[in-house]
Amino acid sequence: MRINIKATGIELTSALSSYVNDKVAMLEKLLIHDPAAYADVEIGKRTQHHKTGEWFFSEINLHTMGKIVRHVAEESDLYAAIDKMKDGIAEEIRKTEKKKNTLFRRGSRLIKGLFRRV
Repeated sequence: MRINIKATGIELTSALSSYVNDKVAMLEKLLIHDPAAYADVEIGKRTQHHKTGEWFFSEINLHTMGKIVRHVAEESDLYAAIDKMKDGIAEEIRKTEKKKNTLFRRGSRLIKGLFRRV
């Protein structure tokens, strides 16, 4: 899977880049049906509008099977935001796979019922 990383308001270090690559690479297990999937990841620091502390965000746009799956996470720690982003996008992928399987099974059940009636 190809991963594009963009940093906003912070410097993209090699350690940060490798951390994001490791976390997003874990999603390949869930995307076995689409080897051409790619992810656009943006990490950074929000503007100075917060009164206390710094807030970091991580955003992922996953392009897979003609669809875009997106998730955004905000935390006070950048690494926690990246972890939360990975967990959220994994849940979205599982949900879409489950929905696809449910629709397939429902269609199969309908066809099987039609053959029984004949």
